[in-house]
Amino acid sequence: MNRLSAAFVKSAPVGKHADGGGLWLHKRPDGGAQWFLRVTVHGRRREMGLGSLPHVSLKEARLHADMWRAVAREGKDPIKVRQRQRREAERDLHILQDVARDCFESRKAELKGDGKAGRWFSPLELHVLPKLGKVPIAEIDQHDIRNTLAPIWHAKAATAKKAYERLKVCFRHAAALDLNVDLQAPEKAKALLGAQRHKVQHTPFMPWEDVPAFYASLNEGTVTHFALRLLILTVGTRSRPVRYIRMEQIEGDLWTVPADLMKGRQNAEQDFRVPLSEQAQAVIADALPYERDGFLFPNVRKGVISDATMARLMERRGLEARPHGFRSSFRTWCSEATDAPWEVAEACLAHNTGNRVERSYKRTDFLDRRRELMQRWADYVSSAI
Repeated sequence: MNRLSAAFVKSAPVGKHADGGGLWLHKRPDGGAQWFLRVTVHGRRREMGLGSLPHVSLKEARLHADMWRAVAREGKDPIKVRQRQRREAERDLHILQDVARDCFESRKAELKGDGKAGRWFSPLELHVLPKLGKVPIAEIDQHDIRNTLAPIWHAKAATAKKAYERLKVCFRHAAALDLNVDLQAPEKAKALLGAQRHKVQHTPFMPWEDVPAFYASLNEGTVTHFALRLLILTVGTRSRPVRYIRMEQIEGDLWTVPADLMKGRQNAEQDFRVPLSEQAQAVIADALPYERDGFLFPNVRKGVISDATMARLMERRGLEARPHGFRSSFRTWCSEATDAPWEVAEACLAHNTGNRVERSYKRTDFLDRRRELMQRWADYVSSAI
């Protein structure tokens, strides 16, 4: 044992030199040198590298050799033990940004437009990854999460909540990958952050009494005016289905909105049938000359009009209300000016009603009753023309 000296190691000739106990120094013709250890496990000789000179000194090589010889005496293969240790170390070194992106890729199939339309990844990318992205997820604790989300927890409460929820999903994803994470870290961080001092701001809506006058003012025959009129007349569809409406979706007085244009997770919604009032059919006929690439409301350059186009029109007129608010206008009108049953009014807005069991037994979308109610709404909103 310990046959070699530090001086000899420094100037050793080309060849293999034994230090004893299976530890060898291999000096190569190119001037490099490598330590390796020979051990016998279950009657089989194994040879494992211990590092190169000058990165591993004689003293360090002997310490490594002692450690791996002890492993071999226990009947374990030191090479396999080291490989397992390295895999475990690499597993624990998965950084958050890699886990988050892998998590996002795994969830794309259940998100609208592969998650781009709903910007699932944005809260993480903007508010979490710049600070924690390069930190191994196994090392992230509640204090790291609290310090990351604290600047926006109250100031941008909705965004902070999304970032928090996405982070919880990433931690569950990491656990599924067998990473050594603290699944309670997000919850503990939330406890440290406290309740959000934020009032939910609902989309401003136009009082139903004012809708007819506004509808009448949309009389310039532009794509934006036609789109807004159709949105008001078919309030259950929201902005996206209206902007992406295509003539092949319409048959007679029925517009079938594809499931992927309805609000909700991918594959979680069904096609939604919208009864078209006489006024809605007239708007579609008037807008038909503007059709391009199959879309009824095309943008000036490419694609369809943006979600902001209709909102900017209302903003320029000094209105506080926004297009999405017409759903509230309609629902309030149903409650205050009609005797429409609650479930029919809710069905007009494409809302699910009742619990899961009740919905499983309810096999109607109230199409005929909705057709009648939507015609009454159309007659009302067009009464000022």
